Amino acid sequence: MIDLKKLPKVELHLHLDGSVRIDTAAEILGQDIDIVKSNMIAPKKCTDLNEYLTKFDYPNIILQSRENLERVSYELALDLLDDGVIYAEVRFAPLKHIKEGLSIEEVINAVLLGFSKVDIKINLILCMMRDMSNSDNLKVIDIAKRYLNRGVCAIDLAGAESLFKTSSFQELFNYANSVEVPFTIHAGEADGISSIKSALDFGTLRIGHGIRLLEDTTLMNLIRDKKILLEICPTSNIQTNVVKSYENHPIKKYYDYGIRISINTDNRTVSNVTLTDEYKNLINNLGFTIQNIIDINKMAISTAFLSNDEKTQLLNEYNSIISCLF
Repeated sequence: MIDLKKLPKVELHLHLDGSVRIDTAAEILGQDIDIVKSNMIAPKKCTDLNEYLTKFDYPNIILQSRENLERVSYELALDLLDDGVIYAEVRFAPLKHIKEGLSIEEVINAVLLGFSKVDIKINLILCMMRDMSNSDNLKVIDIAKRYLNRGVCAIDLAGAESLFKTSSFQELFNYANSVEVPFTIHAGEADGISSIKSALDFGTLRIGHGIRLLEDTTLMNLIRDKKILLEICPTSNIQTNVVKSYENHPIKKYYDYGIRISINTDNRTVSNVTLTDEYKNLINNLGFTIQNIIDINKMAISTAFLSNDEKTQLLNEYNSIISCLF
């Protein structure tokens, strides 16, 4: 069988703060590496999403300087390149990194500078947070508009979905639509079908996770027919206790049903996983084939936050690499 690490990959759902290298965090914090691991890598099965989210406390302490933001971004780009990723959309919440005096512009510029040092195309998705005020989240939309097509490609809504309902954020997405900032929304993970419905009502073209879509066949049909893409993160879904095991994961059902999906790690460090690992897990536990994986990557390209010309260029690059492997 082909070496899955060499297979070209596209990742659309990846959090910067959830992908900080353990040894880097230990060095910056001056702590024992085993202590850092216990605080940054989630157990294989958490109680729920809220427990999983506690593993972001350490990264948020670290990522408060330009130097650290640049370094972590550079190292993530290297890790993506090593994993065979040819295009990634990396998301983070810039307002979480201004606690020690950085401006939101300095935060974004530091991350983009880190990415620029590695020969891989990466765009940023700026996260609004469910536990932040509307006024703060509006700032994220405005800064995304300013940086659109200059390293930033979209916005997102992240955080504790069950505690802060998606339906509460209509004003923000009305504004995003009015200023033509693309968006994806975390929905249907810790909360159910109503969260997915709200995301669709806001006009999203992509949904982060969307695992609970299986609970509503009518909505499954709508998602399929409207060509909405689900950004699925299998290992993370198991860890957050939304899905019992790989064998029980609905990703294959969605794929067979004709729903657009992408395969993602969510958080490379918190979930202790690479895309190569995710592919192996899906092949070994759910019967995915290499051709299925290739098809899914092409779905990801078609729904990436890129211009049509950029999508065509990326697809050509992808096909060129594939042709050399087979």
